[in-house]
Amino acid sequence: MQRRVNPREAKRMMQRMGMSMDSVADVELVVIKTSSKEITIEAPEVAILEVQGQKIYQVTGGKIREKAAERKSSGVAEEDVKLVADQTGKNMEEARKALEESKGDLAKAILLLQSK
Repeated sequence: MQRRVNPREAKRMMQRMGMSMDSVADVELVVIKTSSKEITIEAPEVAILEVQGQKIYQVTGGKIREKAAERKSSGVAEEDVKLVADQTGKNMEEARKALEESKGDLAKAILLLQSK
């Protein structure tokens, strides 16, 4: 037979191990973006677990939607173009060209524009 752990006792044990856990109130939406897709979680519960200075975000529940990431005909993601433009102070077209030249490699594109 399994013994259930009292929540108060569990919290004390976590504190002794240098762990803390808090919840994030009023979360409406969590978006996870990858190079190939975007995952949207509506009305999730979010908890933050802190262990030895590292924060771990736990997202549970909610309605999950998944869609392919938007890409321009050049094959370069718009968020990548914006990031390169912001990092280099160049305009969006210059950033797009640099990303196309570097085959989508963000670091190479930024270095290419900074060297000009």
